Amino acid sequence: MTDAAYTQSGTERADAQDARKAALKGWARSMAIGTLGLGILGALWALGGWYIAQTPGMRAFSQLAPVPTFERLWVMIQRGEIWSMSAPSLYRVGWGLGVAVVIGVPMGILIGRLPWLRDLSNAPFQLLRMISPLSWMPIAVMAFATWDSAIIFLIVVAAVWPIMFATAAGVRRIDPAWLKVSRNLGANPLHQLVYVILPAIAQDILTGIRLALGIAWVVLVPAEYLGVSSGLGFAINDARDSLDYARLGATVLVIGVIGYALDSLCLLAIKRFSWLRSDT
Repeated sequence: MTDAAYTQSGTERADAQDARKAALKGWARSMAIGTLGLGILGALWALGGWYIAQTPGMRAFSQLAPVPTFERLWVMIQRGEIWSMSAPSLYRVGWGLGVAVVIGVPMGILIGRLPWLRDLSNAPFQLLRMISPLSWMPIAVMAFATWDSAIIFLIVVAAVWPIMFATAAGVRRIDPAWLKVSRNLGANPLHQLVYVILPAIAQDILTGIRLALGIAWVVLVPAEYLGVSSGLGFAINDARDSLDYARLGATVLVIGVIGYALDSLCLLAIKRFSWLRSDT
């Protein structure tokens, strides 16, 4: 190997090492800022708990403070209550989100590809999208034989729109030259869908799913007030009715942690399928 080749190889190794150091530094910075943000949130929570404890008319809610909440959370973890209350909710959200994907992605592709269908469906879909998913509760109760099915329906109604519109927007951004080249190479519509359209809009679909998951997770708790005897929403309602505010606070914390974890998984998937790379 020549001296020039050795020099080039050494430069590449140095650049790779610098890139790793920069990535590690960025990760450490993000973690530090995130930890600081959580610390500020915890301090505000503790301050609110102290204020409640010092206010005579609000002392009944003093168990919502951080210390009683975390003590009760530890007891719930030891007893296995966290999984027993979370599993039904995750099941309902999973089914609802899955059905929303099955409906929203194909419909979004059609809307993105067919201008006449986009014009025809725009007003009806925008009208339906603006209706609160919880407004469909009476219809869901009448239309479905089980509470689980009714809750899944409400989650689908909440989640389908972000997925559909994100998919349609992704399809409309596809460079027409890609489709033209694929046709010239002999690709049929199915080949174009599998090898051109879906890879091109994968990040858009995942972004829509991330948004839909956030909406579905918010809708889940009030939806689980619908007569079910399991799930995080039921646990919230039960803790409120029994005036067990430490358990209520612990359940709210569990909802937040699970929601954050699910959102983080979606974000990792989006980064995995991103065509753009960023150091930020």
